[in-house]
Amino acid sequence: MISELRTFIAVCRYRTFAAAGERIGLTQSAVSSQIKRLENQLGFDLFNRTGRSATLNAAGETILARAEQICSLYGKLGEAPNEATLCGPLRMGAIASPQPTLIARTLARLRARFPLLQIHILPGLSTNLMDELDAGRVDAAVIIRPPLGIPSEWTWQPLIFEPYVLIAPAGLPGDDWRTIIQEQPFIRYNRMSFGGRLVEKCLRQEAIVVKESIETDEIPGIIHLVGKGLGVAMVPLVEADLPLPASVRMLSLGRLTFYREIGILHRKLKASPPVIGHLVQCLLESVNAAQRHPHIPESDQVARRRPGTVRPLPEPAPDRR
Repeated sequence: MISELRTFIAVCRYRTFAAAGERIGLTQSAVSSQIKRLENQLGFDLFNRTGRSATLNAAGETILARAEQICSLYGKLGEAPNEATLCGPLRMGAIASPQPTLIARTLARLRARFPLLQIHILPGLSTNLMDELDAGRVDAAVIIRPPLGIPSEWTWQPLIFEPYVLIAPAGLPGDDWRTIIQEQPFIRYNRMSFGGRLVEKCLRQEAIVVKESIETDEIPGIIHLVGKGLGVAMVPLVEADLPLPASVRMLSLGRLTFYREIGILHRKLKASPPVIGHLVQCLLESVNAAQRHPHIPESDQVARRRPGTVRPLPEPAPDRR
């Protein structure tokens, strides 16, 4: 129908079938046939015909405006999306810890390039967000790396690696983290979360028995509980939680240091909205442009800033493909 619409626009612009045919390279008979075919497809006449003349009628005037819009949009189909045309919605899942830092920096970059983008962020645990992604309710999710591997139809892009430490009340004496973790009440990073499973794996491999006290998934809450003197905890160093409060001190795990890997999970780019590729790019740019954090040891900052460099637990090592 596009050819017929273009011919119809030409007739309206150049007043007669013959003049329109000369401009667009068709005979008068071909122009007349295209207009008749268009009228048959629409189910009504576009011109009032009197003898050998044809005058645009009221229906034709209405259709002309629509035809111009349709042909204009059709002509733009081959144009690549740009800052003016790429719009939302972007449905993004994200765990809580990177939202005020990495996610905020990334969305600032993304909105600067695509100001019409409508962004919706769904918070949640990594396990729940994977379910949301699988159900198609989010387009991508920034989560902790799944311990059992990545489904073949999805893509995983690592972003940051956060070292685990033992945190204890500032006034608690001693520097041997093994002794402290077994003698003091233990505030556990929830075992139902991917990050909490890494803690459980470390304790199991090292045959460390703790005095179970409190279990929760909120890392800021764990830090607060430790600061109140309610126990000790093994947690990752999260940018948003640093520096730690004066009431809390950290002890390195030394050679047993392990890492929480945070990245973005999404379906293969061919099966994802076009904006996902831009989101991944902005995330990587935000990671690379981040300043080194003064509260994280230099060796650990290298791991945070260079996706792909992971320090695993001692043998048997965790699944980090």
